[in-house]
Amino acid sequence: MNTMDAGVRVLLIGGTSHVGKSTLAGALGAQLGWTVLSTDSLARHPGRPWRTAPDVVPLHVVDHYSNLQIDELIADVQAHYRRLRPRIEGLIAEHAHDAAAEGFVLEGSALLPELLAAVDRMHVAAFWLTASDEIIEARIRTESGLGTGPNLLIEKFIGRTLAFNREMTMEAGRLALPVINAGRFDSLDDLVAHSLALLRRA
Repeated sequence: MNTMDAGVRVLLIGGTSHVGKSTLAGALGAQLGWTVLSTDSLARHPGRPWRTAPDVVPLHVVDHYSNLQIDELIADVQAHYRRLRPRIEGLIAEHAHDAAAEGFVLEGSALLPELLAAVDRMHVAAFWLTASDEIIEARIRTESGLGTGPNLLIEKFIGRTLAFNREMTMEAGRLALPVINAGRFDSLDDLVAHSLALLRRA
């Protein structure tokens, strides 16, 4: 295990979809020699309303984005994330309280600021990743294959993602949690270096 100077054993990376959490977590995990896990693997939620193979969006996903407005989509996904809280807290405690445990990076939108502010922070570091609306929307349009064309389901997903980013970034700031604007870095290496510096000061 690669142990940081401050004795950090767990790093939590929160943020909205398509902000770069998994990419950063993977890079940090590789550099530190730590295990990386996404909260997306803990339980299913309708998630992204597009598919690459097979090229069919499940009916329950279509219904979810078709029938709910942006504020309802946010409320629904936050309720899902709060249901995951006991499992997330268990994972954090398991790795943070065992000196022999392997270092651990947990990333995901389910890491709400309210959770990060409430957990026992001994041996735990956390930050919230954000980016501009333009960067996030461009990434979603590219990955979904939407380009600049209209698609009701994906437009709803974009709206939810951007609104969630604004709300959660404000909440992280209110709770005095570190926030990193990923869009301000010229490369992933620069972002990793900045994140490691924050981690060492945690």
